[in-house]
Amino acid sequence: MALPKVLEGRLRIPAVGAPLFIISHPPLVIAQCKAGVVGSFPTLNARPIEQLDDWFAEITETLDAFAAANPDKPVAPYAANLIVHRSNDRLDEDLALCVKHKAPIVITSLGAREEVNQAIHSYGGIVFHDIINDKFAHKAIEKGADGLIAVAAGAGGHAGTLSPFAIVQEIREWFDGPLLLSGSIGTGDAVLAALAAGADLAYIGSAFIATEEARADERYKQMIVDSNGEDIVYTNLFTGVHGNYLAPSVVAAGLDPQNLPESDPSKMNFGSGGNTKAKAWKDIWGSGQGIGAVQEVASAGAYVEKLAQEYEVARRRIGC
Repeated sequence: MALPKVLEGRLRIPAVGAPLFIISHPPLVIAQCKAGVVGSFPTLNARPIEQLDDWFAEITETLDAFAAANPDKPVAPYAANLIVHRSNDRLDEDLALCVKHKAPIVITSLGAREEVNQAIHSYGGIVFHDIINDKFAHKAIEKGADGLIAVAAGAGGHAGTLSPFAIVQEIREWFDGPLLLSGSIGTGDAVLAALAAGADLAYIGSAFIATEEARADERYKQMIVDSNGEDIVYTNLFTGVHGNYLAPSVVAAGLDPQNLPESDPSKMNFGSGGNTKAKAWKDIWGSGQGIGAVQEVASAGAYVEKLAQEYEVARRRIGC
């Protein structure tokens, strides 16, 4: 197992900040990359489409200038996240901008598309595809993805149900390429545990919601701080795809998190709220189970520094 060349020598710790729908935007991505972890954002966060062109330029120019001024500091590359499901009618335009700006890493979600992978490879970019089981992992690699993001039980947003140990074990039986692991990772100890389990990189999302740079409602950030793993509910009601959400936000929307109906998965509609008036992710807030480790709202840089210190302590503790 080895990191892709684009990541060699450019990480403070082996971690990637997951793309957060609505929340991730240039200030957060730039802060993450400057701190030494990959920062990422869903391209659909930039609205209208013209804003996406500006975002790519801002992130690239800012990070290039920072790297030039700080040659001894690891500055991570950024990643753009494409929703490749057929329901995304903006995919072609967003993909064209990824190619125009030569996004170094592209994260694809909700369906593997060979033509998307080929477009990213045309300029030397790499593609990580997120999956929730071994079946989808095989499909992603067959369609040309360079690496996999195993979204295990406990991850925020559209998570799977398999234990992190189980899904990594199954994938490593046949795949020795780049593997990222997501699922309740919020501490430096958990980052090291992901590597010990067989992953190359930890994939961290929910903890970055409670950062100063995140484009999230302040009530959302505080709810992350105030909640723990028992405050997470797993349901497909809001988008048609099962995901993990903060139960207090479900209650605030006038619903009972313990008695939520099933939604029709064929009517997948991100942000519609399904059969409810509440909208994911505007009213119903996504989160993973690892938020018990989040004790305060801090800057992204301060959080990565905390992760790095915990990671080094954990490495020394087990003698690696």
